[in-house]
Amino acid sequence: MAVAARLKERYRQTIVSEMRDEFSYKSVMQVPRVEKIVINVGVGEAPREPQFMDAALAELALITGQRGCIRRARRSIAGFKVREGTQIGCMVTLRGDRMYEFMDRLFNVAIPRIRDFRGLSRKSFDPKGNYTMGLREQTIFPEVDIDSVPRVRGMNVTFVIRNSSSKEESIALLRKLGMPFQN
Repeated sequence: MAVAARLKERYRQTIVSEMRDEFSYKSVMQVPRVEKIVINVGVGEAPREPQFMDAALAELALITGQRGCIRRARRSIAGFKVREGTQIGCMVTLRGDRMYEFMDRLFNVAIPRIRDFRGLSRKSFDPKGNYTMGLREQTIFPEVDIDSVPRVRGMNVTFVIRNSSSKEESIALLRKLGMPFQN
């Protein structure tokens, strides 16, 4: 029998009831929840140096526990020397227990390792309540061996939140899950 993720259990047992009391939802199904997490890594040097794409995919698999997929350019951009169909990045979509385990590691292990960290901005929400944060380097994750990293690269982490009708509901949910926002 598999054990559910620690953060998932906390969400089910305490956060749902707290959110129902705070926002006076009539049903448990109205409570916002994190549906998925999408992690994107841009690899601009991939057309000239293909080994950078392989390294980015390997690091993404180490960090998330799931194999990433390669993203290709939709159109040509002469200023960036990019042609349509060229490999430009990789991404992973996490759902279920893997998503909750990644969130737990991100909030409790990786983010505290960021140098001069003062909290995450509250301005990165879209109108639907989804949150996107940028990380400057992949070496904040303990799974990544700093000595084997060919190039430090950043990543975007997007939290897609379902049933959220406002930014305040999303902030409350992510704060209760452990996301360290600025005061």
